[in-house]
Amino acid sequence: MKNVNYTAEVTTKIVEDYEAGMPVEDIALSIDKSVRSVRSKLVREGVYVAQAKPKSAKKEGPSKKELLLELEATAPFPTEGFQGATKDAIAILLDQFTEKKIDG
Repeated sequence: MKNVNYTAEVTTKIVEDYEAGMPVEDIALSIDKSVRSVRSKLVREGVYVAQAKPKSAKKEGPSKKELLLELEATAPFPTEGFQGATKDAIAILLDQFTEKKIDG
């Protein structure tokens, strides 16, 4: 005889709880199963709706790569070692050289 993970009663309960708006994490706790197991069962039952992934905020200004290219064209020294620098650090360094060009 096959060991049943979800009885018909448990399946009915988790589907009802999910459709009533109970979070999958809470359902999993209530029946002592993993979130992944409950989510998979809800998918197999045809009721699970994946949560929309939050969209990342669009970054303003030039990319790090663009800043590095500009620094390479502006700086009076080799810039190969700056790939690991943060975008903000590169922008600050670049500002220093563009200010000096304007002033000088």
